[in-house]
Amino acid sequence: MKDEPKGLILCISGPSGVGKDTIIKELLKVRMGMCHSISMTTRPPRGEERHGVDYLFTDKSTFEALIESGEILEHDTYCSHYYGTPAKPILDMVEEGTDVILDITLKGAHEVVAKLPEAVTIFLMPPSLRSLEQRLRMRGTDPDDQIEARLERAIAEIMEAVNFDYIIVNERIPDTIETILAIYTAEQHRAKRLTNIAGKITSGQWN
Repeated sequence: MKDEPKGLILCISGPSGVGKDTIIKELLKVRMGMCHSISMTTRPPRGEERHGVDYLFTDKSTFEALIESGEILEHDTYCSHYYGTPAKPILDMVEEGTDVILDITLKGAHEVVAKLPEAVTIFLMPPSLRSLEQRLRMRGTDPDDQIEARLERAIAEIMEAVNFDYIIVNERIPDTIETILAIYTAEQHRAKRLTNIAGKITSGQWN
């Protein structure tokens, strides 16, 4: 019987408005075995967002208590709100062999890698700052001052993209999905993830 490796963690980051949510939703349609980790945040819901589906919405004091007790795998602040990933669901899924996608900030991605070095980091890059601004304005969820703040932060984040394992310019959704799937396939076959395969095959245990 095959000795299945642990689940793969894909950390997908990028500036606000770059299209992370859309890419992840489309990715989950073509890779049914993957699981999207639901982030926790202290910001209020936008539009039709639902608790437990889009985010785990909570208050600041509760979030800080979870950080203190070590129950948050990674966290960051954005526009005065906390964003983070509850640790236990992620660790449980990985141990069971389930691949997990994390939609997290740059700081969060680096924190995950510090604790789980096997995690793979992908930075989604906008085709241009102008296109990013258009996407932010089309959402219709933020006032002008917040859009300007998001654009300023986007410039700083783009400069840090070189610290990720992979960079993808998210110009066309199908192309981005295809590239992520290629990365996923390559990472699944890394030698370090299949350290026991030689012994299993030569001993007749791999069938």
